[in-house]
Amino acid sequence: MSSLPSTAELAALGARIELRDGTQVLVRQGTSADRELLVRSFERLSPESRYRRFLAPMPELSDDMLRHLTEIDHHDEEAIVALDAETAEGLGVARYVRSKTRRDLAEVAVTVIDDWQGRGLGTLLLRVLSARAREEGISSFAALILATNEHSIQLLGQLDAVRVVDRDGGMVEVEVAIPETGLAPALKKLLQSTARREVSPIVGSQ
Repeated sequence: MSSLPSTAELAALGARIELRDGTQVLVRQGTSADRELLVRSFERLSPESRYRRFLAPMPELSDDMLRHLTEIDHHDEEAIVALDAETAEGLGVARYVRSKTRRDLAEVAVTVIDDWQGRGLGTLLLRVLSARAREEGISSFAALILATNEHSIQLLGQLDAVRVVDRDGGMVEVEVAIPETGLAPALKKLLQSTARREVSPIVGSQ
């Protein structure tokens, strides 16, 4: 009897998944062929979303940055992208980059284009990325969050599973353990709060 395909195989093939509002997306691993897709998706991000993702004003993606974001080894670096099932245009991406000093830790970042935020797409992407991380021996995610208001500080204080590593220059660095199955409730809570604008999106310097 054949075994079920791994998360990596499902993501590579492009799994069709229905979101909670009934819309369908395709989820797969990112590839080096996604350069133009990434450019078009970036153009659909508001200046605010770009700033929150890259921690600086970002009018366009440079060639070096595009190369960095699309050259993925699927072990120490992974990217899971979501596509519109009807148009095949990019809707969001979740990626991790493994720490050079801790093999069990990876920095995580999630980006969803503005008009698809609040539908559960970020949670879906992070759930698939968490499964890929487990398959690669990663047990914790680290993330930078823009601490732009009191809501973010209050929320982090309520999430026992989140370890605040550092607070510096308006940024909060956190570390969250990846559970054996599914998505860490703390990460899901942060994403849901992001959709309500209580905290800035989970971002990274990758």
